[in-house]
Amino acid sequence: MRLLLFWLLLLAPIAAMAAPVFQPAMMPLGSGPDRMAAGAARMTDAILEFTRWPVEKPLVHLCVVGVADHAGQLDEISLSNGARVQVSRLPDPGAATQCDALYIGRMAALDNRRLLTAARGAAVVTIAEADADCRSGAMFCLLFTPQALNFQLNIDAVSRSSVRIDPRVLRLSKGGY
Repeated sequence: MRLLLFWLLLLAPIAAMAAPVFQPAMMPLGSGPDRMAAGAARMTDAILEFTRWPVEKPLVHLCVVGVADHAGQLDEISLSNGARVQVSRLPDPGAATQCDALYIGRMAALDNRRLLTAARGAAVVTIAEADADCRSGAMFCLLFTPQALNFQLNIDAVSRSSVRIDPRVLRLSKGGY
């Protein structure tokens, strides 16, 4: 038994080094005065491209909620299927189901919880701008670095929604859970 334990402990570091290193996809932020906003718009565009609603949408209503630092270029999104994206502020978090997608900035935890509870089970994509740990319950959480942008996918939140996200997104996310 001791000999087996010895060999396991000896070979464990070698097995760990042999495992492939997972490198998540990173999107460059781009240039210009508001690089973060440009990156957030491109990432949001990509997320919406991989989203399928129960009914095809010729107009995707994207609502911005809370204090969003990087939402300044969301109105420049255009989807490849010809659908237009209309961006507006959501004055009442209880009206989340009036939107096809929510871009969530900083907000009080209780308001955030109410918003995501209202969106749960509905055909609403939720994207959190300021939740690096991805614990709010949003489907996607944007992860900003000085040179690039990535996202984390909350599989539980996706599975509770009536929208469908292309499975290839799983491969692009940073440690989806």
